[in-house]
Amino acid sequence: MVRLEGFLVVFLCVAVHAATPPAPRVMGKAWILGDVTSGQVLLAEKADERIEPASLTKLMTAYLVFNAMRDRKLTLEQQVPVSARAWRAAGSRMFLDPKKPVTVDQLIKGMEVQSGNDACIALAEAVSGSEDAFVQLMNREAARLGMAGTHFMNPTGLPEAQHYSTARDLYTLATALIREFPDEYLRYYAIKEFRYNNISQPNRNRLLWLDPTVDGVKTGQTEAAGYCLIASSKRGPRRMLSVLLGSTSETARTQESLKLLNFGYQHFDDVKLFGSGEVVRTLEVWKGSQSIVKAGALRDLYVTVPKGEASKLKADVVSQQPIIAPIAKGDSVATLRVVLDGKPLTEHSLVALEPIGPAGLLGRAWDTLRLWIK
Repeated sequence: MVRLEGFLVVFLCVAVHAATPPAPRVMGKAWILGDVTSGQVLLAEKADERIEPASLTKLMTAYLVFNAMRDRKLTLEQQVPVSARAWRAAGSRMFLDPKKPVTVDQLIKGMEVQSGNDACIALAEAVSGSEDAFVQLMNREAARLGMAGTHFMNPTGLPEAQHYSTARDLYTLATALIREFPDEYLRYYAIKEFRYNNISQPNRNRLLWLDPTVDGVKTGQTEAAGYCLIASSKRGPRRMLSVLLGSTSETARTQESLKLLNFGYQHFDDVKLFGSGEVVRTLEVWKGSQSIVKAGALRDLYVTVPKGEASKLKADVVSQQPIIAPIAKGDSVATLRVVLDGKPLTEHSLVALEPIGPAGLLGRAWDTLRLWIK
């Protein structure tokens, strides 16, 4: 990890353009590799091509369940009735019993470890009242996250003509789940085996056994989709994430995903730019109770560069003048542009690190006159 004073970058899914090492050959229809720590996509192949997501769909189901838990609409201990629709679910199952209530915690494990379609339907009904209503929520959330190439028809991933996604969209979804629900992610996604109703089933993600730094995320497989895997590894402070769609076998998706993760760690460095709350720049404020505002970031910020390229980073801060009070903490007040070896790398808004209230009547009037003259 390299520390670079004076630069700031933000968590955006943008590719590294300068001095990027050649991509490895990967056995799959589409794939993407990114560094979750910096938010940068490092390499991709056919990442925007629409492909059946199979059980990778269950990441959105989980994301919405975790949302409901955060909003206190569900609790882990809450018992959920098993509907006939959930009990009759096709495909992979955790073998729910309609005569036996099951807890939300058990359903999440059944969904994530055993890839249970019955668990998905039961959770969808618990969150939204019906599977159809839940699917509407899935598509609204996909739109909010910017998953422009995605459309869901069910919470399970069972094949339907208008059920599709892309490697890039699934990367966006997996990244959002890991960042927004870190405790839930660590609680469920590295479980190697789950036993329910006297039936034990192993996690289909073989990387959990092959690489101790891998702690998720999800497998998927149908005849049309092929063998799919979203995999994430955390080594020290760094986290890599790969999405592989349409590989040829369970063994191939495991080996190719590990190849991608290792490639990211071997060929790229993370550069820490600023810590949470560090001041990047002070900017002039108009009509405020204070004349300047401290601009920076509300979380640790990193940028990912090819190994040995950190010295080629440069950045410029562009203020959004005039900045007029009142200003809330977290409001965007400037744009920082980062380049690597003269080529654009990323840009992001700098935010106010403190609130600035309005000036009094005289102060506002005086600044109004100054702005008019200026």
